[in-house]
Amino acid sequence: MRILVINGPNLNMLGIREKEIYGTETYDDLVKYILRYQEIYNSQIEIFQYNGEGQIIDKIQEAYFMKVDAIIINPGAYTHYSYAIRDALLAVNIRTIEVHLSDISKRDEFRKHSVITDVCEKSFFGKKFHSYGEAIDYLHQ
Repeated sequence: MRILVINGPNLNMLGIREKEIYGTETYDDLVKYILRYQEIYNSQIEIFQYNGEGQIIDKIQEAYFMKVDAIIINPGAYTHYSYAIRDALLAVNIRTIEVHLSDISKRDEFRKHSVITDVCEKSFFGKKFHSYGEAIDYLHQ
């Protein structure tokens, strides 16, 4: 299985930003955690992080031509208002799983709504790195 993991803005600041929410592990630690699943499932996993909305959309569209089997996406703050990312996910019609490190349902009021949830097959959130692990496990069921 070929999986594309797309991470949105500020995830590159893990270990620095809001440690009480996101912990002290870094983005490099997250990448290493995710890549362990390649060996577990003999899958190909490619991981990208972008701070710009357009870059995320470009990568989603590229996924169509790369013929990936699934996208795991953590759009960061774009989760709550990027209809452009939502439309890109709809356009490519690739299995998509939404993930979040924190429990967005228990955060600020504006973070409780995701504009992409309804175009994703499943969502995993609130379990830090394990949200990604659960998403990968789900895709291989």
